Amino acid sequence: MSTPTIPCQKPRIVWLDVLRLIAILLVIACHCTDPLNASSEARLNPEISFWGSAYGSFLRPCVPLFVMMTGFLLLPVRQEASAFYKRRIPRVLFPFLLWSVLFNLAPWFIQAVGGSKELVVDFFPWELNPSAAFGDALKNIALIPVHFTVYATPMWYVYTLIGLYLYLPIFSAWVEKASDKAKFGFLAAWGVTLFLPYLLVFYSKYLLGTCSWNSFGLLYYFAGFNGYMLLGHCLGKMKKPSIGRLLAIGVPMFVVGYLVTFTGFRYMIADPQVTEEGMELFFTYCSPNVVLMTIPIFMAARYIDVKSETVCRALANLTLCGFGIYCVHYFFVGPCYLLTKFIGIPLFLIVPVSALFTFICSWATVYLLSKLPKAKYIIG
Repeated sequence: MSTPTIPCQKPRIVWLDVLRLIAILLVIACHCTDPLNASSEARLNPEISFWGSAYGSFLRPCVPLFVMMTGFLLLPVRQEASAFYKRRIPRVLFPFLLWSVLFNLAPWFIQAVGGSKELVVDFFPWELNPSAAFGDALKNIALIPVHFTVYATPMWYVYTLIGLYLYLPIFSAWVEKASDKAKFGFLAAWGVTLFLPYLLVFYSKYLLGTCSWNSFGLLYYFAGFNGYMLLGHCLGKMKKPSIGRLLAIGVPMFVVGYLVTFTGFRYMIADPQVTEEGMELFFTYCSPNVVLMTIPIFMAARYIDVKSETVCRALANLTLCGFGIYCVHYFFVGPCYLLTKFIGIPLFLIVPVSALFTFICSWATVYLLSKLPKAKYIIG
């Protein structure tokens, strides 16, 4: 007699576990575009440039989804600030420091054991002239509290995440008491700030009171990732729209956001003198085009219902391993990219295939590390 399917145990939120899987895959795939977008070949080979642009634009919702999940789960904060900080910050701080050190030691180590500078560039494509000096590695390590390097590219988000954690109990006090009207008023002001990156480049470098001696303009206090936190809180609590309405509104939103992101990115990189800031302009996470792409994914995930006990357990384990996967995955991006080239994966499939390889290697590594004593200090 067959064993009946057992539904996921409460209080797990299954759709949120699935959304976390989606976000992890998106962020890994996003970094798997680095070997395409950062390579010198992209300037010479239009096909490489095209696929780097196409995938890179499609994957921008990755980080906003993580922040929206944080807002959905943690707003309003139900603990005293000190207890909240004690619980949340060490679980990200210690793994962040450990893996940041390892990332910054990697270029020295690879060359110290006989690897070439070109191999280091294959692993860390944004650094075209990696140092082989141990002293430079130590200097980068010493600066970790205030600065991440291109070797530890994904770690920029952890600075932001810790900042959001520090801000959450303060923001939460307002969220708990604010009316829905007040929350949507905040989101409206935040929506205006999303256009500022483009206005600063295409209109004026000083707007709304900013100037050479003041970076904090009129809407500065409504800007940033806190808007995504509040958006996740609001959208996660509201009644689900019908499938028909979600498709009718969500699909055009995503398509418009993607087209703006893709065409804008292609426009910027067409300039051979484009700076890194200019190259990343239309990839900015806090921008209207990325918001348009992110909201439909978040809303669509709420319809997902998983009944399989096996899948539920896998998703639950992924949740436990998720931060560790984020920390370690960049070590596998370069090797998996080289593997896809070695086995002859077509160019248009390199990003998803290398992302899948990277995801499997990262999850397996973190799963094994989770069995060690004090694993929370290694993988969160």
